[in-house]
Amino acid sequence: MVNSLQNPRQQLDLTSFSATDGAPVEWRISDAPVPYPEAVATMEARVAAIAAGEAPELVWLLEHPPLYTSGTSGKESDLRDPRFPIFATGRGGQLTYHGPGQRVAYIMLDLKRRRPDVRAYVASLEELILRTLAAFNIRGERREDRVGVWVKRPDKGQGHEDKIAAIGVRLKRWVSFHGIAINVEPELAHFAGIVPCGVVDPRYGVTSLVDLGQLVTMEDVDVALRQAFEELFGPTRALLPESVS
Repeated sequence: MVNSLQNPRQQLDLTSFSATDGAPVEWRISDAPVPYPEAVATMEARVAAIAAGEAPELVWLLEHPPLYTSGTSGKESDLRDPRFPIFATGRGGQLTYHGPGQRVAYIMLDLKRRRPDVRAYVASLEELILRTLAAFNIRGERREDRVGVWVKRPDKGQGHEDKIAAIGVRLKRWVSFHGIAINVEPELAHFAGIVPCGVVDPRYGVTSLVDLGQLVTMEDVDVALRQAFEELFGPTRALLPESVS
């Protein structure tokens, strides 16, 4: 397990997010890129069904076609040279890029059955990313003043750090959705069309596992992500490629 010692979020208890009934979380992987409006509509429907007790919890792994999303704190001034469609979204956070080579995990959990603590839940998602990166010998770190997960880049200069994963969540009736995005091998130049997550300091950039020299596949990352998820949230049950609505 990899932690950043200076961040108080790591002091939160992350051991109590297993479901009280022990029911497995459905685990779905989409092979083809999923358009963003379709993903949001599917999440909305599934979250409503989970809240009503009509569907099990779900983790949905996918990639999007190239696009930008703007969270509830997004600013028009952070649009530099957008070259892809921009979608307003109800998740927290600012502007970010999604596209091929980035593993998006939409995580739909009923926190009433687990732990109704938003701050601890976000910290658990950070921990999920840290453990996934650690499987590839990458030390990810939290930062109190910057969202997401970061890696130090002394090769770029003193104090330089790059963001390798983003977090943006929303809750409805204590059911979570949206989630995390880990840069495996996306086209990093596409982030230049925006100010990613509002971070303008030139010392802070964006990176990926492959950019850091890790020759891993999306499938490798999926295996590590699932193992880390089960350590934190409990068992999963794999689904065949089919509708998640």
